[in-house]
Amino acid sequence: MALKRGLSSVGVHRNRSSGSRFPIVILVLFSVLAPLVFFVGRGLYIPDQNGYTKQNVDWRERLALESIRNLFTKEVIDVVTTSTADLGPLSLDSFRKGNLSASWKVIGIETSVEDDATSQSNQKATDLKQEMSQIKEGRLLDDDHSSDTPAKTIRRQLRDNRRAKRAAELVQQDNEAILKLENAAIERSKAVDSAVLGRYNIWRREFENDNPDSTVRLMRDQIIMAQVYVSIAKMKNKLDLQQELQIRLKESQRAVGESTVDADLPHSAPEKIKAMGQVLSKAREQLYDCKFVIGKLRAMLQTSEEQVRSLKKQSTFLSQLAAKTIPNAIHCLSMRLTIEYYLLPIEKRKFPGSENLENPNLYHYALFSDNVLAASVVVNSTIMNAKDPSKHVFHLVTDKLNFGAMNMWFLLNPPGKATIHVENVDEFKWLNSSYCPVLRQLESASMKEYYFKADNPTKSASSNLKYRNPKYLSMLNHLRFYLPQVYPKLNKILFLDDDIVVQKDLTGLWSVDLHGKVNGAVETCGESFHRFDKYLNFSNPHISRNFDPNACGWAYGMNMFDLKEWKKKDITGIYHKWQNMNEDRTLWKLGTLPPGLITFYGLTHPLEKSWHVLGLGYNPSVDKKEIEHAAVVHYNGNMKPWLELAMTKYRSYWTKYIKYDHPYLRSCNLTLGHWNELTNCMNVNL
Repeated sequence: MALKRGLSSVGVHRNRSSGSRFPIVILVLFSVLAPLVFFVGRGLYIPDQNGYTKQNVDWRERLALESIRNLFTKEVIDVVTTSTADLGPLSLDSFRKGNLSASWKVIGIETSVEDDATSQSNQKATDLKQEMSQIKEGRLLDDDHSSDTPAKTIRRQLRDNRRAKRAAELVQQDNEAILKLENAAIERSKAVDSAVLGRYNIWRREFENDNPDSTVRLMRDQIIMAQVYVSIAKMKNKLDLQQELQIRLKESQRAVGESTVDADLPHSAPEKIKAMGQVLSKAREQLYDCKFVIGKLRAMLQTSEEQVRSLKKQSTFLSQLAAKTIPNAIHCLSMRLTIEYYLLPIEKRKFPGSENLENPNLYHYALFSDNVLAASVVVNSTIMNAKDPSKHVFHLVTDKLNFGAMNMWFLLNPPGKATIHVENVDEFKWLNSSYCPVLRQLESASMKEYYFKADNPTKSASSNLKYRNPKYLSMLNHLRFYLPQVYPKLNKILFLDDDIVVQKDLTGLWSVDLHGKVNGAVETCGESFHRFDKYLNFSNPHISRNFDPNACGWAYGMNMFDLKEWKKKDITGIYHKWQNMNEDRTLWKLGTLPPGLITFYGLTHPLEKSWHVLGLGYNPSVDKKEIEHAAVVHYNGNMKPWLELAMTKYRSYWTKYIKYDHPYLRSCNLTLGHWNELTNCMNVNL
């Protein structure tokens, strides 16, 4: 009993002691945490503007500070201090002033912060503007950095970091928004229907893809297949399907018309394609037979190839005809001048300066032409660019038909102080068939058949129409091989074609040393088709034994001939020899360049290329700088400057030497407007 009483007293004592310890622990915690909360709320440091210093801090606050420093590290204290420095001591006033973050909600306060997305963004933008304005104006919270404490410095750095981070976030958001807008604009632009933009600007449908004619080609393919199925339907007596195919075929043909690109098709083209596709699908189900389709397509292909060959041959003939036909205006000029010449008294038909015609000390030119206007351009351009025109002598030779016109033109338009003389090739009695092989060959039956029998079925008659040019019947073209016979008293002479224009003084050519050669010419072997193997038949042993197929060719049109060396080497005799050997035209085709290459082989001195630039009658890509720096430009080829075929980009070099105000030119409508009309016609045709 006593033992139980003692044990119970011990238990009671223990319970009392444990009950008395709990309030003590609470008291200790309160005494420690209360100052902590107080000083955290009020700030670990009292602002200087309130008149407090560290020496005046109450001893209780010092004790609380010591306790806090023992419980937390310095980094934690600095973070807490910095977090509250901008807002000041925590109090209800701070809630009313709206200084808390927008994520806080204070119930019962009228000025609570709105938590919707719009208020948050507006508040952040306002804060950022205020901070940036403060930075720009230099009015930061801590103006005097010299007296800053370490805690203030840390606070300022953390504030700056937060501001920079926030600014970067806003910039990133702006960039993302701009990128989204750009992507949306690109997507909208892709959805724009280009057909609405019209066909009269750069946004035409033909610029949308790499194949602007894909729809046109599709419709043409459908037309071809429809033609195939029409014939098969007729063979298999499918009259209804044949009629339906013919209807769709006509619709598609009308829709395509002359269109070459999709932009030229009518708006109904897609409907026509769809309708045709349906009919073709139906025809394929009922009529498709591989053998029939292949046979029909092969027949259509052969027919098309035959048509192309025929049109090509016709085009070649017409181009040659157009190139060698004198325009009506020039023919009119020649007829008017001829009439006026034969109305003149005989004593007025003579040119002055006849004493200069055989003077070897002057600069002599040989020009053989039946075109009055072309000859006038050659003479005018030479005189206008000559340093001393009085020392230049022009020897013109023409045919009987144009003799009066050529004389009359230069009687009315004398070349200044220069000397000019016109002769008729038909009056050269020594130039006959017994002496000249070409004249004898032209009188042969085979040559007449070659030129005048249009339906000649032989291979020689149908091969290469350009060599059947009627100009080869004229001795004016072959007279260049008889220069010493025409001008026996001269030592040197410059030969000029009538399709050239002189742009510089040419007297320097007379001082060029030909090194014993006869012919001074510009070589043209820079291009493969100007080598000997392109002009001569090297399968013939006479050619292969005597000439190099890779030898450089040269150009007629501007050639300096040494007539003394010509006579020594008997150039005319060499020409006669080879011309007699080519009576059957097995060594070369007709023309004067191939026999010229043979006759002057090894006897030609190359001149600088700037003396003579060729290609203005066939090559549209002659360098403009080469043309402007050339002494002579040559319209060799079919596109002569006086024809409609001429390339307009080169015509001005020729037309500037024509006197458009001349009454004879005006009466025959040979004016600058005439050439402009030709240019416009060519542009329309193109």
